[in-house]
Amino acid sequence: MRYLLPLLLLLSMLTVLLPGCEPKEELITTDAAARLAFSTDTVKFDTVFVQTGTVTKRLWVYNRNKRAVRVSEIRLAAQQGATYQLIIGGDPGAVARDVEIRGQDSLLVLVKATLQPGADKPFLVEDQLLFRTNGNEQLVRLIAYGQNAYFHRHETIDRNTTWAADKPHVLYDTVWVEPGARLTIEPGARIYVHAGSPLVVFGQLSINANTQPLDTVKENDRRTIVRFAGDRLEPFYAEGPGQWPGIQFAPGSRGNVLRYCEIKNASYGLLLYNPGNGPARPQVIVENSTIKNISGLGVTAGSGGVSFAGGGVLSFSGDVELRNVLLSNCGEYAVAGFQGGSYLLQHCTIANYTPQFRRETSALTFSNVLPVNNPPRQVSPSISILNTIVWGSIEDELFFQNASAYRAGISVSNSLLRTKEYAGPAGGATLGFEGSGNLLNVDPKFHRTTLSAGPNGPDYRLDPSSPARARGADIRAFDALSRDLRNVLRPNLATPDLGALTLP
Repeated sequence: MRYLLPLLLLLSMLTVLLPGCEPKEELITTDAAARLAFSTDTVKFDTVFVQTGTVTKRLWVYNRNKRAVRVSEIRLAAQQGATYQLIIGGDPGAVARDVEIRGQDSLLVLVKATLQPGADKPFLVEDQLLFRTNGNEQLVRLIAYGQNAYFHRHETIDRNTTWAADKPHVLYDTVWVEPGARLTIEPGARIYVHAGSPLVVFGQLSINANTQPLDTVKENDRRTIVRFAGDRLEPFYAEGPGQWPGIQFAPGSRGNVLRYCEIKNASYGLLLYNPGNGPARPQVIVENSTIKNISGLGVTAGSGGVSFAGGGVLSFSGDVELRNVLLSNCGEYAVAGFQGGSYLLQHCTIANYTPQFRRETSALTFSNVLPVNNPPRQVSPSISILNTIVWGSIEDELFFQNASAYRAGISVSNSLLRTKEYAGPAGGATLGFEGSGNLLNVDPKFHRTTLSAGPNGPDYRLDPSSPARARGADIRAFDALSRDLRNVLRPNLATPDLGALTLP
């Protein structure tokens, strides 16, 4: 025992003098053969509007070696900070030096792009991310496709104005069209809208009001169709609902015409907002247009304080005319009219298949009151539906709240409807749509729906065996209905196919 204490002291001294034993993964190798691996060889940004930042993309840098490596330099090969911005291992900066990566570990590099104005046509901006390790160099390509645009930031339009179609238009914050002013949008224009940035019309909106195409307007037509969508252009967001508010029409906004439009990925497509039931009701005519991918629970517009669900066309005491309009994938409503207003639907296709939504609201919903507790007033709406298809994911795609109060103002004829509630004949206080040339609860047989679309997407033209073929009422007296959504001449105007799309 008397030798134990000196022995322990001697061992302690030897332990201090001996070199430390580091784990192998922390020992830094200087071998030139020790190379890095990357999660991708190219970081690519799809179309980026100039002067606006992109989403941030991730690049993982892997050290597959058993020992650690010291990356002597990580930097952009070209002009630093002008187009691409980096965050390397949590630290922002265009250059990082002597970055250590443990053996079998990784490093995260975040990349963002901000492009400066270039050519009017889309242009390509390339750079390289350079890594130097033990004397060798490795490169990862950075690619961004740039696009110049007109930018509208919290803009007030107080005189007649035309938006040209030569470059896209990007809306940041609310854009207002003042009373007495008209905004005209040229055929083929593309409008991209940032989150939280509605287009609010107190004056007038005119889109293709006087345009008459000479031939068929295909879905990818860039000469005629005016397109509204969110400003996130990555493929992931291509068909995602709720990315921007929508187009709002205020009391007193009359004479609005929207023809050959595509409105998608919004909280509401069109909102006619007159919750006070003012006498100058907003009014809009929509023809040969598509509204799709719409959803926005708990939306509040203006100063009226009415919170509501999203919809393709939402109207609070407004006047709406829809002809040759396709509405699909609307998470709450396709068309909804509350507290009065007038609604005309002719040769429309409501194909409200909503597989990503747990929808309980009918695609077409009308009421004489606002959707609030203790509604302040009752105003009867008038509804006319002709040669239209109303179909979707649930058994009742029509709902008329308090219908007995305005039954005389409801006309539905020569239409294909999915409804259990109104499947019987009309009589007494009962609202029913049996008869009047209607087809009830018969599958319209579209070419492809969102439930069976596959990679080509849905196609709401009618199959040759569709029961909706040649079931429409005579439209020979209506020039605006002689052609379908795509400007294809309907072959038989005396008994046309139902819906917005005739056979090819």
